[in-house]
Amino acid sequence: MRGRKHIKRKILKADSKYNSLSVAKFINKILIRGQKATATNIVYKSLASIEEKMKKPALEIFDKAIDNACPLLEVKAKRIGGATYQVPMEVRPSRKITLAMRWIINAARDRQGKNIDVLLAEEILNAYNKTGIAMTKRENMHKMAEANKAFAHFARF
Repeated sequence: MRGRKHIKRKILKADSKYNSLSVAKFINKILIRGQKATATNIVYKSLASIEEKMKKPALEIFDKAIDNACPLLEVKAKRIGGATYQVPMEVRPSRKITLAMRWIINAARDRQGKNIDVLLAEEILNAYNKTGIAMTKRENMHKMAEANKAFAHFARF
């Protein structure tokens, strides 16, 4: 398409403790006002408490929680013939992970009463167990896609 430029994706380095790209992405998503050391401490504390509770490797639990929270379908607005339709479409793999991480972090931030590392650990465990706010968002997105399945033929335009 004319006028669109291809975006060069930044090559992200794996984090130092778990040597994982997904944990490094998660740390970058938690960042507020550029305080990377604080974000790193929050993520590492939450993963350590998860490992302590579950008696399993934290990275395995974290990856499974992200996989559980990843949506398969989403709806996008398409304007066809003067009408706007909510068209269900498959989610790109990179966007799946981004949405899952965003939902987990926002769910932890919305809850109150405890430190953010404790709340984040609880939300990751909830996603691992297929419960919690992030999973509710995923289910709502799937319900919307299912309800608008009649407009799926507009996806190829």
